[in-house]
Amino acid sequence: MESNQSLDGIKVIDCSQILAGPFCSMLLADHGADVIKIEKPNGGDDVRTWGPPFIGKDSSAFVQLNRNKRSISLDIKSQEGKIILNKLLDDADVLIENSRVGTMQKLGFGYEDVKKINPKIIYCSISGFGTTGPYSKRGGFDLIAQGMSGLMSITGHKDAAPVKVGVPIADLNTGMFAMQGILSAYIHRLKSGKGQFLEVSLLESALAYTLYESSIYFTTGSIPEPDGSAHRLTAPYQAFKTKDGFINLGAANQSNWERFVDVIGMSKLKEDKKFKTSDMRQINRKDLEAILEKVFSTKNSEEWISILLDNGIPAGPIYNMKEVWEDEQVKNRNMNVKIDHPNLKGSQNIGVIAKLQSTPGKIKKPAPLYGEHTEEILKELNYTESEISDLIKNKIAGMK
Repeated sequence: MESNQSLDGIKVIDCSQILAGPFCSMLLADHGADVIKIEKPNGGDDVRTWGPPFIGKDSSAFVQLNRNKRSISLDIKSQEGKIILNKLLDDADVLIENSRVGTMQKLGFGYEDVKKINPKIIYCSISGFGTTGPYSKRGGFDLIAQGMSGLMSITGHKDAAPVKVGVPIADLNTGMFAMQGILSAYIHRLKSGKGQFLEVSLLESALAYTLYESSIYFTTGSIPEPDGSAHRLTAPYQAFKTKDGFINLGAANQSNWERFVDVIGMSKLKEDKKFKTSDMRQINRKDLEAILEKVFSTKNSEEWISILLDNGIPAGPIYNMKEVWEDEQVKNRNMNVKIDHPNLKGSQNIGVIAKLQSTPGKIKKPAPLYGEHTEEILKELNYTESEISDLIKNKIAGMK
């Protein structure tokens, strides 16, 4: 059959759980990779039980993160479980793991071990702090990484309690960097025939997002503080309160600024030396905010957005999740993909983000039930019905 996805034919053994690793393997699976999710005995991935239940035992979070994958329950601490994982790795392209540093080596599945089985393997290790350094043995958690990367020091409002980014940005960004690393290593392998080890960490992935703040510190030595919704380098670029709510305004560059003040009837601000340039508007941002807040308080959010957009000024609403999924642009871009799950017809999934024209990503199948593909995968490894039955009986492999 002719390939119609960019990663068709790539086999990924996913020994990770929770978020960063599964998010990475989900992205790979969306573009055609055959992702085999190795789940621990007695329940599998911890996220199966986190948060609101879906239908049945699995959580909604698990269902979102693990679509397009196959699941095998496997005790890789047992000798027979190790043999099965060895067989799976024999022709695999990628291994993803996010155990504590040193755990896979103790189990006999560190990079040097796996390389002996399959020299072409691309081995992706995900950790909290990296495989070297004084913190390498610590466990990895999104909240801890957000705090230690500086993200929490610049999020929220000054003189308020520390606030994390509303989504697990360190975990998710680590998954994105892991995918980038895997694809880069795969391109290298296509050129050289050689696999390699790669690693990503939550701390470094969160730190990568402090572009402005780190640059300010490198350049001036000053320590950036939280700025609410405002931009750190230019203004006005933030949320403003209206008569009935809040809107976002992006009138920071000079042409947008000049058009904006004309539209709101404040053309005199163009000649005010405190606001004449982007740099001056940023320096005097608090004064500018006070002026604009009075203007925006005169109309409701919908009125202001209509006025601003009609005049080519970047502006938009601040949606809750219900409003997001009711938005016509989101609907038009096929971002709510429905697929039948064994426990619910028409389950909803966030759509594929990277839209390739010739080889588009697809959501072809729902997240697997625990151990749903154990028998199927073992048969692919030439295990007999009797052998599979014994493996399940001895709790080396598990079924849904």
